Amino acid sequence: MKQSSYHELNPLVRLKELELLTPDLLERMLKAEDLADVETLFRGTIYGEYLTEEFSESFEEALGHAQEDLLKELVEIVPDPKVVWIYTMRFTFHNLKALIKAELLDQNFDELFIYDGFYSLEQIKTAIRTGQASGLPSFLLESIQEVREHFEESNSLQGIDIILDRKYLYSQRKIADSIDESELTKEVVSFIDFTNILMVARGIKQKRSRNFMSTALSSHGSILKEELLDCVEGDLEQFTNYLKMTSYGEMMETIIQNNVINLSQLERLCDDYLTSFYETAQTQAFGPLPVLALLNAKAIEIKNLRLIITGKRVGLSEEQIKERMRETYGT
Repeated sequence: MKQSSYHELNPLVRLKELELLTPDLLERMLKAEDLADVETLFRGTIYGEYLTEEFSESFEEALGHAQEDLLKELVEIVPDPKVVWIYTMRFTFHNLKALIKAELLDQNFDELFIYDGFYSLEQIKTAIRTGQASGLPSFLLESIQEVREHFEESNSLQGIDIILDRKYLYSQRKIADSIDESELTKEVVSFIDFTNILMVARGIKQKRSRNFMSTALSSHGSILKEELLDCVEGDLEQFTNYLKMTSYGEMMETIIQNNVINLSQLERLCDDYLTSFYETAQTQAFGPLPVLALLNAKAIEIKNLRLIITGKRVGLSEEQIKERMRETYGT
């Protein structure tokens, strides 16, 4: 892929960035007295046009439709659609998890489907039901087949998430390598590293075995899988000491309390790190990073809006909501 092919696209991406909500507006929502004040502010944004019913019942639908429209537009104009899919693949695998379980349990989980820009609800359901291509790439069909075989042998739903999470990270690296853009590969590797770190931390807390974690962790990050597996047999303090020695050690220091990483802050740290990584896209006139930066900014914006709205609805304080919010692009 030639980076120059993005020369005409990225100015359009910059215009789309202007539609993102400002930090000031999010701050006003955060400080709003009640949900009614948040609704008033929300209706004045680009999301307002998607509201169809009572605010508390339709804001999720509005967030989803706005994201869907952005994806449809980008898929049509981006020189290499795989650049968009490397971000929305998380939705693809979410859909696989939900719809495979629906098939195996003979239930209907269609309402859990999230638009990924590429594969429709019916395409995925057909592929799961028949095992045929249905427009899906071969490695997704292989993932479906592996899950089916696992379920036939174990009759366990738990393995479905483990298999598909591992396949997801493998697919991320596979697509990034095929695009062959160094900064993009660096971002994907960091994402895999953080995902592995989160899994190990949770595995230690849940007292998972080394064998169990070996099936869950990806070997496609920069941190050696064997070193992570060695940490599984210790405690969180030992794992924290190990993380201090990695390339992520300095940022981990910000969430260490009593010599142990704060698990509730670890996922937020991952999101903030990837957002800061995309800051480099602001200086790039060529290449796919600005497109990915926009997608990431939109996802963070939606996540923050959801935190504010649901937080106000259940009575969380401003401080409780704020500590859960992610850093926004450009701030």
